Amino acid sequence: MAEYINVIGAGLAGCEAAWQISKFGIKVRLFEMKPHSYTPAHNYETFGELVCSNSLGSNRIDKAPGLLKQEMRLLDSIIIKCADATCIPAGEALAVDREKFSRMLTDIIKQDKNIEVINKEVTEIPDDEITIIATGPLTSPALSRHLKSIIGENYLYFFDAASPIVTYESINMEKVFRGSRYDNSSGDYINCPMDKEQYELFWNELVNAEVADVKDFEKDLLFEGCMPIESMAKRGIDTLRFGPLRPVGFINPLDGKRPYAVVQLRQDNAENTLYNLVGFQTRLKWGEQKRVFRLIPGLENAEFVRYGVMHKNTYINSPKLLSNTYRLRNRENIFFAGQITGVEGYVESAGSGLVAGINAARLFQDRPPVVFPENTMLGSLAVYVSGALTEDFQPMNANFGLLPPLPSPVRDKKQRKLALAERALDAVKNLDVE
Repeated sequence: MAEYINVIGAGLAGCEAAWQISKFGIKVRLFEMKPHSYTPAHNYETFGELVCSNSLGSNRIDKAPGLLKQEMRLLDSIIIKCADATCIPAGEALAVDREKFSRMLTDIIKQDKNIEVINKEVTEIPDDEITIIATGPLTSPALSRHLKSIIGENYLYFFDAASPIVTYESINMEKVFRGSRYDNSSGDYINCPMDKEQYELFWNELVNAEVADVKDFEKDLLFEGCMPIESMAKRGIDTLRFGPLRPVGFINPLDGKRPYAVVQLRQDNAENTLYNLVGFQTRLKWGEQKRVFRLIPGLENAEFVRYGVMHKNTYINSPKLLSNTYRLRNRENIFFAGQITGVEGYVESAGSGLVAGINAARLFQDRPPVVFPENTMLGSLAVYVSGALTEDFQPMNANFGLLPPLPSPVRDKKQRKLALAERALDAVKNLDVE
């Protein structure tokens, strides 16, 4: 056996896996094809690049993303540690300055004495070395072909979308107001209120705008959590008002009334110079984005520093292939981690890397695996990915529906989630992961 473990991909899952393995005192070879080659969605040389959004979701433990993050904090997650250190205001959510986050993560990984970073594209997996494949949803064509020969299953795929980013100085602050939903005293979000006439004009232009030509898009395999704004709008004129543009919880201080619809802008960097349009993932052509999104009150002269983009994401048929430790059943030296497994979301991807990294290290030391309990968010995601009872396997975010019910029912929804969270955190505290 080799004297190291291979980790392929220095995204959130790969960096987390490498970090967890290093804590066992085991050498890691971390392969990253940047800067020699880039996927269509990546721009920076640094690790853990956040593509779609700069938010890692709620920090509250009665929210699934918040519980997942707290479980990972208890297990010394490098991703959560860097996110906490580079956070920026976002209400109850953990949002980060994406460049500072990525730079901090890269520096820590490169300075780790047990981790050797190798900048090259991997096209084949060695037969006799423990390897974690964390190449993300945009795995290179050469490695994808090799993986198909190993797993004996066709890939599944869906299309993912990223929201536009505008400059703060280009926002007309006379037409917008700051505040978080149900708490207008907080200034974490900039809110663009619409009346009925403004909203209907915006909706009409949005659903009739020209979209970019996306290869294979006619198959229309879209993950619901990343539905392009124009696709959502075509479901009905009021769909957006019950989705990302819902006005519930807001009173417009400019007129003292509840808006007909609200577009939220979330801070995207520590300097407070960039804001992203929340929920505005899109595949509109760039010129159309500028034209249509400038119909939003306050964005009449918006300067777009990044337009929304659409890209193809790839994931494997994990229920037929993986165990609940993210280990490949027919090649036990191989683990998968990240969105390629079918977990969806930044923290979910990092969480799978944490589980895979611990178990790859345990395999290296010839010790039994650590199976995370299903009553934890980390464990429930692993169970879903490895055993979803469906022929149409789709990506999954963390959610309380994955957790087994409490022994004694709790009728109050918030109290029930808090009880589920406390049970999960107690289970994580009692795990032997060393």
